[in-house]
Amino acid sequence: MSDQYDVIVLGSGPGGYVAAIRAAQLGLKTAIVERELLGGICLNWGCIPTKALLRSAEVFHQMKHAGDYGLAADNITADLAAIVKRSRGVAAQLNKGVTGLMKKNRIDVHMGTGKITAPGRLSVTDADGKSSDLIAKHIIVATGARARELPKRTGKADGKRIWTYRHAMTPSEMPGKLLVIGSGAIGIEFASFYNDIGADVTVIEMLDRVVPVEDADVSAFLEKALKKQGMKIMTSARLEDIQPGDAGVAVKIKTKDGTMVEDTFSHVIVAIGIVPNIENIGLEDIGVEPDERFNIRTDEYGRTNVKGVWAIGDVTAGPWLAHKASHEGITAAEAIAQELGNTEVHPHPLDRSNIPGCTYCHPQIASVGLTEAKAREAGYEVKVGNFPFIGNGKAIALGESEGFVKTVFDARTGELLGAHMIGAEVTELVQGFVIGKTLETTEAELIRSVFPHPTLSEMMHESTMAAFGRVVHL
Repeated sequence: MSDQYDVIVLGSGPGGYVAAIRAAQLGLKTAIVERELLGGICLNWGCIPTKALLRSAEVFHQMKHAGDYGLAADNITADLAAIVKRSRGVAAQLNKGVTGLMKKNRIDVHMGTGKITAPGRLSVTDADGKSSDLIAKHIIVATGARARELPKRTGKADGKRIWTYRHAMTPSEMPGKLLVIGSGAIGIEFASFYNDIGADVTVIEMLDRVVPVEDADVSAFLEKALKKQGMKIMTSARLEDIQPGDAGVAVKIKTKDGTMVEDTFSHVIVAIGIVPNIENIGLEDIGVEPDERFNIRTDEYGRTNVKGVWAIGDVTAGPWLAHKASHEGITAAEAIAQELGNTEVHPHPLDRSNIPGCTYCHPQIASVGLTEAKAREAGYEVKVGNFPFIGNGKAIALGESEGFVKTVFDARTGELLGAHMIGAEVTELVQGFVIGKTLETTEAELIRSVFPHPTLSEMMHESTMAAFGRVVHL
């Protein structure tokens, strides 16, 4: 007889396992199906292990500049194998943590490849080829995404000379001369990591600026900072040809002015986006509709067009971020509980305008809400504040005086529309603005708030005051 559940979650990434935990907390009999490792890509091959790599690179960078702090550190070297080993150890520790959370919350885990065979029915095929059938009142699809490959005419990632992010996290050798294709968060983070530990790094971007989803001022500052660190940045550039060989990779790059540049690199990282994992899981057979970008179409609670089938995370519309997936998982689980008769739960739909983005390059980037350009395009009359790190005492004491905090307000109402930061630890600062936007904060509340001294957070205060002509330390 088939196992029966209230909820089955297909995929155990940060959306899937969080959805399963919340469903179990609400008293629903819950199962999760995972074909590889609990925690999904983010925990095992994405967010967490990359941050471990970047932390090693950050420490190495600081050690090389020990003299700036009155310290001496000679003959500093980076051991790539040891750095990777530490990163994999961090991922393994967290994988065990998710395994423990499944047990704690009495969530059944079915390891294998899942496929929806009908609404409410799912088959699981394990590593030995043995299949089992599961039944549930509701199924949540949380199968995530994979790295987008280069077009066939240019080349395929082979793990030897041409890498995706997975290859870049467990390299067999240190790149001597590295080409990174794409300057989104993944590309820039790996470019920053390998540059810090000694590679000669070039980044190419098809659009006219790096990290193109960020505010234009942030993009310009980052490009300047990366060039200062020794990177070569090529924007409005297109990869025309790539030919891997035994000793390196020959590439042809078309530049902004139409010139064809030919060069050879030891390795290439492809970071041109992601593709949702929606094939071969039965969605077409039961009539689940995709959107115009071939993600699964959902409502604001995660419902698809097929009753009892839900979708969250990277298989749905962007932004494709782990914290967005987790939030969607909680929303979907609560909406399911409500449908199953729980009158005490009140799910809140996701506000896509208030999802922060963080990039852990050097310097860090963080943002939430509208950029200045997007705010103006939307018809707002804006007031913009900008405060530099060099004006902050804590930043100077830390030896991290490069960067700024930028805020965008509605000039008429004082509503905080967006915040954009670049510099040390801004990925930790941004949540203050996220909470402010959630509470529909205006400049009045932010200006009245007391910020502790000396902290980097004071720049958030000063940036707000700068937008309204009240800046103090500038």
